[in-house]
Amino acid sequence: MHTGPDRVIPENAKRLSGTQLRLSLMASGSRLSALCAAAGMTMAFGSLPAFAQQAGNEDVSLPACDAPVDKSQGAGTCVDETGQKRVWWIENRLSPVEIWGDRSEADPGSQSFATAEQIDATAADHPAEILNQLPGVNVQMNSGQEHLIAIRSPVLTGGAGQGSFLILENGVPTRSPAFGNVNSLIEPHHEIADAIEVVRGPGSAKYGSNAVHGLINVILPEPGEGSEVRASYGTLGRWRTDMKLDEGQHWLVNLSLMKDTGWRDNTDVSQQKLSLIGKFNPGLWDATVWLSGQNLEQESGGYITGADAYKDEDIAKTNPDPDAYRNAWSARVGARLERPLFDGILTLIPYAHSQAMIFSQHFLPNGGVEKNGHTGGGVMVRYEQPVSEQLTWRVGTDLDAASGYLREIQPDPFGFFPGDSRFPQGVHYDYDVDTTVAALWTELEWALSEDVRILAGLRGESHDYDYSTKAPAGINGRFNVPADRLDSYEFLTPKLGAVWSVSDTFDLYANYARGARAPQVSDLYRLQSLQVVGQIDAETLDSVEIGARGAALDGRLVFDVSAYWMDKENFFFRDSDGLNVTDGSTEHKGIEVSAAYDLTDTLSLSGNVSWSDQTYTFDRIIAGSASNTILDGNEIDTAPEWLANARLNWQATDRLALSLNVEHIGEYFTDPGNQYTYPGHTVLGARAAWAWTDTHTVWINIRNLTDERYADRADVSFGTPRYFPGEPVNATIGLSRTF
Repeated sequence: MHTGPDRVIPENAKRLSGTQLRLSLMASGSRLSALCAAAGMTMAFGSLPAFAQQAGNEDVSLPACDAPVDKSQGAGTCVDETGQKRVWWIENRLSPVEIWGDRSEADPGSQSFATAEQIDATAADHPAEILNQLPGVNVQMNSGQEHLIAIRSPVLTGGAGQGSFLILENGVPTRSPAFGNVNSLIEPHHEIADAIEVVRGPGSAKYGSNAVHGLINVILPEPGEGSEVRASYGTLGRWRTDMKLDEGQHWLVNLSLMKDTGWRDNTDVSQQKLSLIGKFNPGLWDATVWLSGQNLEQESGGYITGADAYKDEDIAKTNPDPDAYRNAWSARVGARLERPLFDGILTLIPYAHSQAMIFSQHFLPNGGVEKNGHTGGGVMVRYEQPVSEQLTWRVGTDLDAASGYLREIQPDPFGFFPGDSRFPQGVHYDYDVDTTVAALWTELEWALSEDVRILAGLRGESHDYDYSTKAPAGINGRFNVPADRLDSYEFLTPKLGAVWSVSDTFDLYANYARGARAPQVSDLYRLQSLQVVGQIDAETLDSVEIGARGAALDGRLVFDVSAYWMDKENFFFRDSDGLNVTDGSTEHKGIEVSAAYDLTDTLSLSGNVSWSDQTYTFDRIIAGSASNTILDGNEIDTAPEWLANARLNWQATDRLALSLNVEHIGEYFTDPGNQYTYPGHTVLGARAAWAWTDTHTVWINIRNLTDERYADRADVSFGTPRYFPGEPVNATIGLSRTF
């Protein structure tokens, strides 16, 4: 049984976080395992350990099985409602992030995650609604399901947006490294996730290219957690249904359907997601397999233009590009196979994925159409072995091969003035690329004492590209088509961190990590007329952070405070005139504070505040364009200095839960030359959930409670301010049933 705003904990239930309760039926001298659940605990099949067998033989007056569980006893006996004698015992259970994540909560470095309870309560129609509750994260919603990501970074677009964040599902990349997409959060099945892990800054040695500014790991639920059906309708015309159908032991099927008529003109969205998870134990192996996929068909809304256009309600509802669209599908299959080997654990993770997308480039003035896709797969091999009581060694290798394509065509003539030949009608690019990636990594965890641990890692990667073009090579207006060629990149990314457990409830940590990414295929082969073929280098980011985390006030306050400094070289990005910059450099520093405090037994406050200073560290003078001129020390555009998110939860009665939330985005520059700004915004929300039975809950989410006029995204294009307007006040009413 989950706990949270939309689930009610019975008065006689006690939550045991990080454990599972096993219950066995004793009858006629034999044991019959049975599935059961208790608050915060998941019952699973299994044989009785020795201490539980002894508990089962005790001849004492037995309490009812629905009485509160005393965890300190470890095992005990009870009588169920039918009079049957049952034995229960507590055993350790790792959290989803411990199993599937990049790092554990005890490792050095920053990590945060959304729990299943948060995901259920948020009922997010867009992944930004969940992720923006976490420190240092700023996902900007564009039109429909389109978005742009920032994690300890500005909001990045183009190749930088594609390759600076590693997107995972069950710890496996959803795409091959060179084929990222700025809208890649469309693909994972976040709606029904068991947890979503976010690592801020470079990932551990387990992950390489694209884990530069951070990674997002969507962790799917597993069989045995129960079934659920949720249905909702929003006042902006958004229908949604989510289903978890749990066989109970080996299989789980998840389905999410959404139909959105759109609050702006001509912005219909239809989306379907499906995931299937299986768990088995063949021989010595523990096996989890999964299949997931999604399909999206949307009519996209374009930017509205003009200074402060988002403040006008009538303009905000318009769509300057009524013919814009985005259609995308993806499919992924993977398995995690674990078994003991010698004195350690061997893990094999084979996987395959495929995706295709076609969309109108409504964000560009010439209005092209792009079609891209790729199919790839590989294997991740990991081995972990304790060398001694103080030393643990991990080693792994990753192999990935993929084949992809990109086609770009401009259907109609375009020019800013008569005779403007920079945007020729017809085919701009038409190429195929085959890629192979090989990586080897190792980690060493060393307990210097009972209180001090060091974690050191090193990863080496090799990336090879085989490119061929169907479009004629050479300059075509603004566009530069390279001839057929081969490219390769190699790099090392070291990691070193330490944790000092000052007390049982307080840790200090320090972490150094280098992140790197090989170029995206679009970086390498979708060139522009001023670029030289082959001039792009691998992007690197060096990160240093220190932090403190722990609990205080008898465990009522939990907190994490971190400060970081990062330096990025060979930064590849696209300026506000749509021109590629291949040799940029930037500096990023900031402080992040997150905390949760139980004010009373029924009232809690949680939230985070992030401050950052993100600047360019190079000069790029553009004659006649102050907006595009970059000077060393300029603030990076779309990098708010302040981000904040807070939530007040009140369990008003056993069956009624209420919450208020607030999200703040600070002021930021919208152009590299720091000539234009967006003032930021603060948006309020509210939620109520009432469980009228133990299995039925009705809830309402109100977004933008004060009907604030704001922009989800603001930037400047060719000297013109433009915006994706934020949604007006709206409510979503939903019903859920568990079984």
